[in-house]
Amino acid sequence: MSPLVPVQDAADARLGDYVQLREVNLRRLLEEEHGLFIAEGDKVIRRAAEAGYEPRSFLLAPRWLDSLADVLEKWPTVPVYVVTEELAEQVTGFHVHRGALASYRRRPAAGLDGLLTGRRIAIFDDIVDHTNVGAGFRAAAAMGVDAVLITPTCADPLYRRSIKVSMGTVFQVPWTRLTSWPGDLAQVKDRGFVTAAFALTDDSISLDELTARRDEKLALIFGTEGHGLKPHVLDQADLTVRIPMAGGVDSLNVASSAAVAFYATRP
Repeated sequence: MSPLVPVQDAADARLGDYVQLREVNLRRLLEEEHGLFIAEGDKVIRRAAEAGYEPRSFLLAPRWLDSLADVLEKWPTVPVYVVTEELAEQVTGFHVHRGALASYRRRPAAGLDGLLTGRRIAIFDDIVDHTNVGAGFRAAAAMGVDAVLITPTCADPLYRRSIKVSMGTVFQVPWTRLTSWPGDLAQVKDRGFVTAAFALTDDSISLDELTARRDEKLALIFGTEGHGLKPHVLDQADLTVRIPMAGGVDSLNVASSAAVAFYATRP
């Protein structure tokens, strides 16, 4: 069992990984500097452990010690900071309704080439809302997407909110952050993928038409909330695709669009 360390002071330096979790800019700097991410809730903590991520520490209310005992036993030297839920709220800056957090070490980014071995990938371009990123990953996992690529300006899939909304599926879908966009599309195309950008344009085909093509390898590209994909990205894509709508609705939320597209194009 990991060493249990009761903590009663919110200013205790040992809790530094968990400070002000709702402050996105602060957290981005801290997490990048120390190479960590935060898992919230017992299910997400467990899924991170099952995916092989190495914990730095756990921050748990006493009621979680028994149910997470098997996870804690795998890491006998990792400290478990035992706190009241009130103290957890003081440290994190919000009500941790499940009273269970863990700090895990990030892994080095996967290489792009190694993620282009499947038949279907998703590309999230400049999606800035962590909820949408998490929901997009959850849909990708549920619909068997082989990998997700995110562009340089996309929100962090390992930010706490993204992880929570994804229900930990960000740990099971292979992904990486592109370094050149849309330049990296050339490598995707070279590996045989038909690149399909989702946007409302005069020359877009319907999702039904895309599925009827039965392309062997597809890269599905989704753009930022509100403005969608930029013209220079659309110019680089092989196809532009629209999802047919009824009821006078012109578009769906980006995560909903991705879920529909993932389902429609499943092998």
